[in-house]
Amino acid sequence: MTEKTSYTSYDKLVRDKIPEIIRSSNRVPECEILDEDEEYPQYLIRKLYEEVLEFMEEPCVEELADIREVVDALSRVTGFERVEQIQEKKREERGGFEKRILLTGVYEDEGE
Repeated sequence: MTEKTSYTSYDKLVRDKIPEIIRSSNRVPECEILDEDEEYPQYLIRKLYEEVLEFMEEPCVEELADIREVVDALSRVTGFERVEQIQEKKREERGGFEKRILLTGVYEDEGE
């Protein structure tokens, strides 16, 4: 009897323990380490998009936690202090989302 081996291609950023989890199920992960300055931020952005889509399909705390994990990683890559400073500045200038305001339109005075 010949043993068949199947291979599934992914090309996606995964959490640090995923290769261990795959090995524990008697499978062999194929991985590489991304370049921190160029590849890693690009894959984080792709991962953020993936996680946001999953949250939109199923809004739940688990998916929101995944989004925060990716945003935290992006913040570390870009310099968390800077992200936090910009976030605070925007909050001061434009506010947050606490008042739940939905902008439905804006009238323009055509006479001016």
